[in-house]
Amino acid sequence: MLNKRELLLMLGAMAMAGQARAQTTAQTVARVGRPPVAERRFTSPAIEQVITQTKKKLKDKSLADLFENCFPNTLDTTVTTSVVNGKPDTFIITGDIDAMWLRDSSAQVWPYLPYAAKDKALTTLFRGLIGRQARCILLDPYANAFMRDPTAMTNLGWSASDDTEMKPGVAERKWELDGLCYPVRLAHGYWKTTGDTAPFDDEWRQAMRTVVHTFRVQQRKTDPGPYRFLRNATASTEMMPLNGYGAPTKKVGLIHSGFRPSDDACVLPFLIPSNLFAVVSLRHLAEMAGPLGFDSGFRAECTGLAEEIGTALAQYGRHRLPDNTIVWAYEADGFGNTLFMDDANTPGLLGLPYLGACEKEDTLYQATRAAVWSDANPYFFVGAAGEGIGGPHIGMNMIWPMSIIMRALTSDDEVEIAQSLKTLQATTAGTGFIHESFDKDDPAKFTRPWFAWANTLFGELVLDIVRRKPKLVV
Repeated sequence: MLNKRELLLMLGAMAMAGQARAQTTAQTVARVGRPPVAERRFTSPAIEQVITQTKKKLKDKSLADLFENCFPNTLDTTVTTSVVNGKPDTFIITGDIDAMWLRDSSAQVWPYLPYAAKDKALTTLFRGLIGRQARCILLDPYANAFMRDPTAMTNLGWSASDDTEMKPGVAERKWELDGLCYPVRLAHGYWKTTGDTAPFDDEWRQAMRTVVHTFRVQQRKTDPGPYRFLRNATASTEMMPLNGYGAPTKKVGLIHSGFRPSDDACVLPFLIPSNLFAVVSLRHLAEMAGPLGFDSGFRAECTGLAEEIGTALAQYGRHRLPDNTIVWAYEADGFGNTLFMDDANTPGLLGLPYLGACEKEDTLYQATRAAVWSDANPYFFVGAAGEGIGGPHIGMNMIWPMSIIMRALTSDDEVEIAQSLKTLQATTAGTGFIHESFDKDDPAKFTRPWFAWANTLFGELVLDIVRRKPKLVV
């Protein structure tokens, strides 16, 4: 006899089969969903070649069309390039929000890194983005999003009256630990891939010192630090308690984060996936220190801080489930209180190997992975359209395709990967693009029709499957 989850999945498979038939025509039409060539914001010959070559390999035409739409979406629609102080400048919006997030802009271009050394246009784009991110960090390391014009006040209506130290050039000032980790990941990835040292000038080095200094300040060992945030809002996810400083913590060496990568406020200030990401970032900075012009003291500081955080994570960052399984916590406070859940955004617990925080085979990760993809996670949803992780940002019963993509990217199970790909194809609502979220029972109900990170990440998944599990798609 089928249990509830098996029954939902069986019904979902039947529904998705019908949707897939209905969407075949829609997705074929959607292949012209890319802007006309003359209207594209940025064109890379190397990426166009990848698209052409990959489409020829894919046996499913609707998948090929979806890949063609999604993989170049960041380049097609979100990039503005210019020159600032004689150097390249690249500003990348998220899609339907006209501002640049440090996290999103880094993640949106990450799948293009393997081709950067083969294409002068891409080289210039990456140099410009690394430089722009450095200037953003120097402007305000506590801001998560920035304006195209560094002298302009925010154009985001919801942040205009926030009670925090807003500066010109800042679009939103939610302190998110991962927001400083992503530019380090991008810089390290670019350097390792290309060997190019041009973007790593005095301004960038100062920004990286600011990153490490901010990490230390937000350990809050002696005082709350300079950052606080209050917003006049009705949703608790938009607010930090205790006059904007966040819930109390025991000072154990972990770094506080005011907000999650979803831009939702943390319940407990030690966001464990982001602290694990910070350890990776500090080790990357230590690796880059000598070759990119830092002194030995900076390298030692990065190494020492990574070890301190890693030790604290091992002691305070774990959670015991009701069945006594030990997993990574999502949040903690150092007093012994932990919160277990996962959020679809990255960094989350599901995506830890993707960020280099652990190996896929790691025992603790595998236990955590199984738990977050189950009803142990209050934001894991199963419905007629599929299964996946959401989060409080959009609300209950809304699955984020990003979680399905991340599940496949961190899996070696061909059944799991194939199921993920099938669900992603069947939940575009015929638009030819990946959305922020969709209703677990009705993919026609979705949020954000233009969300470049999800689109580009889907393209990364298709390329990953072609490389690792080609028999599934070619």
